[in-house]
Amino acid sequence: MITVWGRKNSSNVKKILWCLTELKLTYQQKDIGGPFGGLDTPEYAAMNPNKSIPTYQDGEFILWESNAILSYLADKYDDGTLLTHNAEFRARAAQWMYWADGSLFPYIKAMMGLLVRTPPEQRDPAKAEELKQALNHLIAMLDSALSQQHYIAGDTFSIADIALVPLLYPWREVCQDRPDFPHLERWYAQIMSRPAYKDIVALPVS
Repeated sequence: MITVWGRKNSSNVKKILWCLTELKLTYQQKDIGGPFGGLDTPEYAAMNPNKSIPTYQDGEFILWESNAILSYLADKYDDGTLLTHNAEFRARAAQWMYWADGSLFPYIKAMMGLLVRTPPEQRDPAKAEELKQALNHLIAMLDSALSQQHYIAGDTFSIADIALVPLLYPWREVCQDRPDFPHLERWYAQIMSRPAYKDIVALPVS
């Protein structure tokens, strides 16, 4: 039985649950992290020494880092639907997945800390505006790429889209005063029609 360790409202956990759903795989999800705690237990640290979520477990095979898990699932269980066998497409998917983790995620994490989890009276307005502008700059890059193609890695839905949407969901919910990104909004509207998006990604931001 596949087990995903991590709370359902974590952006990085959502990626894995979404991918498993798209692949029609049976899994169980166990709450850990955030209000559930448990990341510092010896048992969990033995599985994931980074003490982060998600952790993927299938029998004795254990893997952590969300985008590594996505790539593994596509390689092991996909028939080329979520990640084609075309080398250029796969490279573009990897490019944007690395970008999501290395460039976008730190700002999304900072946004959640400052604009969601910090009481309004304790927020630094100047820092909040600086953070929003940094996110706008990054997302403008994505909007530009989407002006040339239907989805993140090309003209078909892939694990690259699965990697990015759960990070963008809280940004769209929290930053209502964002600029107009027409290509990103066109792409996002396509994603919203997928049942797994509605069931797994569109949860209250907290």
